Amino acid sequence: MTPAWRHLLRALCLETSCPRIPKMRLSLSRAFWMSVTKLGLHTKPTMPPCDFTPERYQSLAYNRVLEINKQHLSPVLTAYFQEPLLLHQGHMEWLFDHEGNRYLDFFSGIVTISVGHCHPKVNAAAQKQLGRLWHTSPVFFNPPIHEYAEKLSALLPEPLKVVFLMNSGSEANDLAMLMARAHSNNTDIISFRGAYHGCSPYTLGLTNVGYYKTKIPIGSGCESTMCPDVFRGPWGGSHCRDSPVQTIRKCSCAPDCCQAKDQYIEQFKDSLSTSVAKSIAGFFVEPIQGVNGVVQYPKGFLKEAFELVREQGGVCISDEVQTGFGRLGSHFWGFQTHDVLPDIVTLAKGIANGFPMAAVVTTPEIAKSLAKRLLYFNTFGGSPVACAIGSAVLEVIKEENLQENSQEVGTYMLLEFAKLRDEFEIIGDVRGKGLMIGVEMVKDKMSRQPLPPEEVNQIHEDCKHMGLLIGKGGIFFQTFRIAPSMCITKPEVDFAVEVFRSALIQHVERKAK
Repeated sequence: MTPAWRHLLRALCLETSCPRIPKMRLSLSRAFWMSVTKLGLHTKPTMPPCDFTPERYQSLAYNRVLEINKQHLSPVLTAYFQEPLLLHQGHMEWLFDHEGNRYLDFFSGIVTISVGHCHPKVNAAAQKQLGRLWHTSPVFFNPPIHEYAEKLSALLPEPLKVVFLMNSGSEANDLAMLMARAHSNNTDIISFRGAYHGCSPYTLGLTNVGYYKTKIPIGSGCESTMCPDVFRGPWGGSHCRDSPVQTIRKCSCAPDCCQAKDQYIEQFKDSLSTSVAKSIAGFFVEPIQGVNGVVQYPKGFLKEAFELVREQGGVCISDEVQTGFGRLGSHFWGFQTHDVLPDIVTLAKGIANGFPMAAVVTTPEIAKSLAKRLLYFNTFGGSPVACAIGSAVLEVIKEENLQENSQEVGTYMLLEFAKLRDEFEIIGDVRGKGLMIGVEMVKDKMSRQPLPPEEVNQIHEDCKHMGLLIGKGGIFFQTFRIAPSMCITKPEVDFAVEVFRSALIQHVERKAK
């Protein structure tokens, strides 16, 4: 859409200051978009250039891949899109399918490709180590693990200086649960509703997203508490969260005093009084919820919650699997955005740019408590290849100023998506920090009822057809998750926003028929 049309829309539908005509404003907006779509004024956005040419695909035919997937791989339906993508090659923020089609990857392998697909420096580090030594197991020393442990611990504040290495976020959170129980001599662990902390039998007790739950007994000793969601929860509004974009819900809070935080803290206290033992093992929290659709908490909430947990003998665990390594822009670690210091930090995903690697970092005191109770061993944890890749990722983040890029480009993108919220009635909320953004879809802003899955799915498909890959999340699959690699640029953001706008226009057109 041309700037002139955007200006006309805002002039007609958005910038009226009369408080008595909000319904008229919305009806004008709908009428405008109907006229736009009928006149064919929306066109497929032009994809930014890319100087990379993928290799010619010469592997299994697409139909054969579908057959093998059906016969020999997990029957759990996980693939995106009606026709699943068969991806062949990646380069930085771009992906290429088996037919050579190019896609802008704004989900980065589920918030995992931190510095770009096949980053040259990371590739070189992996290839060099593969030619030297693949595997030793922790019973032998090797320089890459010691070099990496020193680099990683230097990025964390005292006393978080002891590093345990493994292969996945679920493994890391499994170990963190054991640490909390071994150190506290207690059992009960609490986590938020809407939390995702893994899909292993142990961590499923912490994960509180309905479609991951099972009838099989798992994760004993885990309890959930209300998620302090200032958009979908009972309290919160326009001054509550640490984000350049606030909810459109009205709020009586002063800018420096969040009343919603106090109300959610009362609910947290109630859970500590009723749902767990008087002494607990710990509290697991994502600094921003990922799978639940980039949910943010009221400012100051975690600080008070951590104090309450420690009063009852528990430790505080920050799950940085999605929020760590500079993705949030303003800070390197998500917990720093809340001005808290956890007792245990779990890391994975972006830690090695997609190579299987994870870590738990804790204090010497907690590490010693674990050692007294358990001989923890992980055959593949801290492999020479993983650690060489992890070190290269840290170097790239620093050398290419990717945390700063996350702050600048991420804030720009967040504000651009917020403009779409003002234009479209079905966008209920836009939120996030840095390059971790959620766009929550609703039937209408007044009711905040989730947009039906079939409509969300079609918008998702339309984005893919125009060359943009984004994620989905939320309890009702109602939120688009946007988390590209930290190397993206503003022109690529402009393309993504225009694609999303075009997909929404197509949605309006379908509804109008």
